[in-house]
Amino acid sequence: MPGSEPAPLILSMGEPMVEFTAVERGPLKDAATFARGFGGDTSNFAVAVARLGGQAAYLCRIGDDEFGQALMDLWAREGVDTSRVRVVPGGYTGVYFMSWRPDGVHDFAYVRRGSAASTLSPEDLSPEQFRGVRLFHTSGITQAISTSACDAVFRALELAREAGAWLSYDPNLRLRLWPLKRARGLIIEAIRHADIVLPNIEEARAISGMNDPEANLDYLLGRGPRIVALKLGEHGCLVGTADGARVHAPAVRVPVVDTGGAGDTFDAAFAIGLVSGHSLEWTTRFAAAAAALTTTGKGCVTPIPRREAVLQLMAGGSGL
Repeated sequence: MPGSEPAPLILSMGEPMVEFTAVERGPLKDAATFARGFGGDTSNFAVAVARLGGQAAYLCRIGDDEFGQALMDLWAREGVDTSRVRVVPGGYTGVYFMSWRPDGVHDFAYVRRGSAASTLSPEDLSPEQFRGVRLFHTSGITQAISTSACDAVFRALELAREAGAWLSYDPNLRLRLWPLKRARGLIIEAIRHADIVLPNIEEARAISGMNDPEANLDYLLGRGPRIVALKLGEHGCLVGTADGARVHAPAVRVPVVDTGGAGDTFDAAFAIGLVSGHSLEWTTRFAAAAAALTTTGKGCVTPIPRREAVLQLMAGGSGL
């Protein structure tokens, strides 16, 4: 990062989860053996920030169970500040199960209803938690898991704005969690508050009703953010700003194993690039390379790369 100053503090808020991935390929109903990992979009984001050279902090609720402790151990290993994590006595931590079908499609099953994370509310937030934060990040999943968590998102955006932080938001639309009409209204309202919006093209199309990437970029920028980074999968990413700048970064070609968590790593790398003073072009390339490397292994967290590997890939090396 430019200069020798400490890395800016990047805070995310949301729902952490424990992941169980089927070892054998096939439908989830036939899976017999699972490997434990970790997930939850905003937790993945925090781990990626730390691995990519940023100063990461996380705000959430977890249960006082073994899975909650496993997440605390993960964040401690990764150097994520957990001073804003609340452990709920008697609460439980959400989990999900995942398998790969032979055609490459994922099967998912979630156990999250009534989890400690879903009880997050505005009362859990205070101005002190946002003091010194340079960028705050949250997501549509955080809004979708409960009404109180949705209210907490809007309160957090207010507190982060008052603290002078950049506001970063990934719609991360999951229609299994809420109907499109409700999701669209609340996501657009969150976009109105955000400085940086980070959807993939499918989410943007669901929100706008339009197909063309440029049209989606214009639509989302018209809702008020300063920057929109539209993730296009194998076609790379398209970034636009409110003052009319456009940057396209092609997808970085790597041997893809699993795309889970790649979008969260993109978000983290993009945040680090911006708050560290890099150009929009460099930031976009850095985010695309980091996301690409995340697809080269199984699970959402294990393959998240270190900063050095991303820089190596950007310089023409493999980074693997």
